[in-house]
Amino acid sequence: MKAKFYGVISPFITPFKEDYTIDEEAVKWLARHQAENGVHGIFPNSTTGEFVHLSREESITITRLVLETVGGKVWVIPGISANYTEECVSLARTFKEMGVDGAVVTPPYFFKVSPERLKVHFSTILEKVDLPLIIYNIPATTGINIPVSLYQQLAREYSHLAGAKATIESFTYFRQLIQAVKAERKDFAVLTGLDDLLLPVLMMGGDGGIMALANVAPHLHRAVYDSFISGDLAKAVENWHRLLTLTKVYDYATSFPTSVKTLLEVLGAPVKPYARSPLTPESNDVKQKIAQVAKELGLKI
Repeated sequence: MKAKFYGVISPFITPFKEDYTIDEEAVKWLARHQAENGVHGIFPNSTTGEFVHLSREESITITRLVLETVGGKVWVIPGISANYTEECVSLARTFKEMGVDGAVVTPPYFFKVSPERLKVHFSTILEKVDLPLIIYNIPATTGINIPVSLYQQLAREYSHLAGAKATIESFTYFRQLIQAVKAERKDFAVLTGLDDLLLPVLMMGGDGGIMALANVAPHLHRAVYDSFISGDLAKAVENWHRLLTLTKVYDYATSFPTSVKTLLEVLGAPVKPYARSPLTPESNDVKQKIAQVAKELGLKI
């Protein structure tokens, strides 16, 4: 049984104007760009989208704009993460009324709760929200590493828990997630949050990824995914090495949001490089390095 969500999904950046208000035209342009270049889905209100810097109204606005622009063409799966469980529920219900395809939620990121309390947090959301849900493990920012056993329990109890996104540099964690949870639910999606792990996770039996650079060049991710799915492993490896070259932009930039915004800027996209404080646009030196990576790969917008 195929997972509900798979392939290449972009954690949508939030384009800002110089005054740090949302650049609505840039949001619509970027959604079209991604849909036309092969994403299977878009995840607005994401980590890469600086969701912690957005008001509830802004999160709703961005999701509405993405839905209006590409809804029905690709999945729209917005983030509903908050420190208070009922806030997650409330936002998810609003998004459901808007017609989204699912939602993504992290652990709370202030209080570092126990696995038992984390189960209550996720179970409450799953019980109160009738949407396919992806639970997102990103311990570098939440301070909580979701145990594989908790995914296993929740997948067993809630059929609309659609999958896991994990931004974690552990082959063992992905192996255990795939082996343990897919044994319970073959339709449970295992998705990497790291572009460079796309092919290894697919080879282990995972389903794809929600990766920041898919904001810019999802055709590179699709080349890896499509060649792997078609059984051409040699081609998949060749395409993966091109994607690995692109991931050097992370090494140069100071954050995921600004790495993506800088890459878009050097390619001449109508997306400005502004990020909300305490994030700041990258220096000219970093821009030059990122431009060199784009040139090496022959990227164009």
